[in-house]
Amino acid sequence: MLPSPFPASSLPEPTIRLGLALSGGGARGIAHLGVLAALDELQLPVAQLAGVSSGAIASVFYAAGFAPREILRLLLATNVFRLTRPAFSRFGLLHLDAVEQLLARHLGTTLTFEQLSRPLTLVATDLMAGESVYFSSGALLPPLLASSAVPIVYRPVEYQGRQLVDGGLLNNLPVEPLLGQPGLRVVGVHCNPINPEARIPTFRRLIERTLHLAINANTAARKAQCHLLLEPPELRHYRPLSYKRGPELFDIGYRYTMGQAAALQELLS
Repeated sequence: MLPSPFPASSLPEPTIRLGLALSGGGARGIAHLGVLAALDELQLPVAQLAGVSSGAIASVFYAAGFAPREILRLLLATNVFRLTRPAFSRFGLLHLDAVEQLLARHLGTTLTFEQLSRPLTLVATDLMAGESVYFSSGALLPPLLASSAVPIVYRPVEYQGRQLVDGGLLNNLPVEPLLGQPGLRVVGVHCNPINPEARIPTFRRLIERTLHLAINANTAARKAQCHLLLEPPELRHYRPLSYKRGPELFDIGYRYTMGQAAALQELLS
């Protein structure tokens, strides 16, 4: 082994930058866009991203060069409930065809991870193997669709010989791709705070609550691995299908992150 050209005491320090892990959360994931807008305004260096479900969508568009407020505009111009058509198969109720067409219209059909402005990892769940699968190279659209395919509601995405669904099922705060990298400070952005005062008046609300609690259980240990956790408490009052309240959700993420400016700056000091 060749000796280092620098004495041990004079080795250059790695540049300190931020790595963001963006959770899923349905419509609550719109708050990610507010977080990203605040980080841009604060001119904080986001070096790497990892996303799942709605966090995957936000991170892909951001890494593809879309400004957060432009992503919000595209979302608000979309009728989310008309993006799907019935599948009525044993695998799920809805197809992702229209969703795929929408994403392809804005991102293109041939976009790859390597063409993004910064490294990005997306997380999906392999239904058959019962494990998380991480994608960070090659074609972008199939892993993005897989990461967002809510089980039972959507048909699984068949890709690379796997049956893939929403990555949040097993990992709703994907910090793993960001850990152990010199100079990278891991910031978890979690959009699923539990509301202990929530009412459950219908069977549908009961299903929502059950899924919410089950998914949240896989984030506790991952939150502890973050250098800083951003979890706007106001989001607990919003349901996962509150897309019409997108501007409010964006503003919650933005205001909360601006309020954490000092803590974020300290990470980089």
